Amino acid sequence: MKKGTLKLIVLFFMGTLAMMPQEVTTGKDVAVTNTESGKVRGYIQNGVFTYKGIPYAKAERFEASVKPDAWEGIRSSTMYGPVAPLLTPTTSVQDESEFVFDHDWGYTSEDCLSLNIWTPSISDDKKRPVMFWIHGGGFTAGSSHELPSYDGENLSKKGDVVVVSINHRLNVLGFLDLSAYGEKYKHSANNSILDMVMALEWVKANIENFGGDPKNVTIFGQSGGGAKVNTLMAMPKAKGLFHKAINQSGAMRSAILEKEDTQAIAAETITLLGLDASNIDSIQKIAFQLLADASTRALQNVAQKMQDANKPVIGFGLNWGPSRDGEDLPYQVNSDQAFELSKNIPLMIGTVKNEFAPFANMRFINASEAEIMNHIKETYKDKADSYIAAVKKAYPNDTHPKDLLDVDTMFRPGAVAQANRKAGLEGGADVYMYLFTWQSPVFDGKYKSLHCMELPFVFNTVDKANHMTGGGGEAHALADKMSQAWINFATTGNPNTDNLPEWPAYNTTNTATMHFDNTCKVQPQLDKELFAIVTGN
Repeated sequence: MKKGTLKLIVLFFMGTLAMMPQEVTTGKDVAVTNTESGKVRGYIQNGVFTYKGIPYAKAERFEASVKPDAWEGIRSSTMYGPVAPLLTPTTSVQDESEFVFDHDWGYTSEDCLSLNIWTPSISDDKKRPVMFWIHGGGFTAGSSHELPSYDGENLSKKGDVVVVSINHRLNVLGFLDLSAYGEKYKHSANNSILDMVMALEWVKANIENFGGDPKNVTIFGQSGGGAKVNTLMAMPKAKGLFHKAINQSGAMRSAILEKEDTQAIAAETITLLGLDASNIDSIQKIAFQLLADASTRALQNVAQKMQDANKPVIGFGLNWGPSRDGEDLPYQVNSDQAFELSKNIPLMIGTVKNEFAPFANMRFINASEAEIMNHIKETYKDKADSYIAAVKKAYPNDTHPKDLLDVDTMFRPGAVAQANRKAGLEGGADVYMYLFTWQSPVFDGKYKSLHCMELPFVFNTVDKANHMTGGGGEAHALADKMSQAWINFATTGNPNTDNLPEWPAYNTTNTATMHFDNTCKVQPQLDKELFAIVTGN
């Protein structure tokens, strides 16, 4: 029997064991430890101490968060806390795609500032690396337990690390800029990001009680979570609260809004609600859905005004997110000042091969080669042949005609630009670039390397997220490699591990990129020509 085949069999049985009943220890004196606000009690599962829903802050609507109230006795912390309210409540889902993502929508409350912790021990005096997870969903949705892959138990156990995940304010609650209406709303434009700073400050003050090292904290996030990582790297108030950063598919925003834009959105929202400066405090008591509806209309109205004035609208349409308010976020996230602020923070950055393209091109799932080629010609016109050649150069092993359409050109260009910029800082910390190209077999492989597909491999949760990964030996083998790389980076700032090829730090000359697949390999950037055609740069 070949060595590789044997390893796949072993990993398959490891996955089978992982799905067997898990040992859980509970009790009034089990997993009890201290925080600044009082004692908490969690539970122990498979040797990992687990805590959920611990409050790290509290906040009145549109006001900056502050430390939580203290409590007497021991607070039970065994269930996830509430998630931030959604602008549009989820009342239905698409069957097949929802099977793949397998969301846990949770329950909503504006009192949502809580965190979760997984740690191997609370009593051995070790100081473990802390991996601080920030969820995706843009700046409008999502939660710390939205996807099954986010569970931190396996990562904590494997890497002897402390995993922390957080909920925080989102959408209008996190970003409506009421700073023109009084001192108590001074920070409202970026309350969502300030919540994350509060969570990091909680980690600094409390994580030693959970076996963690407050001087070795890595922030990591995917999609909107990756954009939040970039925002924290540009935020003076967050400096010193983390020491390494990982951005997964989150470099799609090249700019944030300016104060004049956010104040215009707030003014429009207030007008639509029938309020003014004299009764502005009423906005703190208005039913959330009324607030959500009015603010959504305000975004649309202001976006139209910006377009009429030939002013660029940032991103994929005007939406909620951080802004340059002059105090909490004094810089644009891609400015020289922002890059200088995080100059000494090692960065791992990357994307997945297909991101949202399989969804965007689902209408071509049964299309003929002629139909696909005709679509490429209609889209790229006289550059169609160059586009095809550039895709084939970047991915020479792709053979299906639809593969020509499904390559991501939305997320990766921003990741490459950020890596180039940071790697070019004289005397700056190392940058490591990756590209996740592994293809999921679920539903006949049509979802490919979909947005979020790398998450079960990072968290070593292939079986918990088996609707997305399909489970199986190859997935387990890759998860073993990737999770170890993330653990090593969080520990030392270098992701190299014995079961991967040598992974050099990225620079603009070597453009070294780790391709994560059944066979992992480091290659230089192969899609420069493709980006030039698609982006025009």
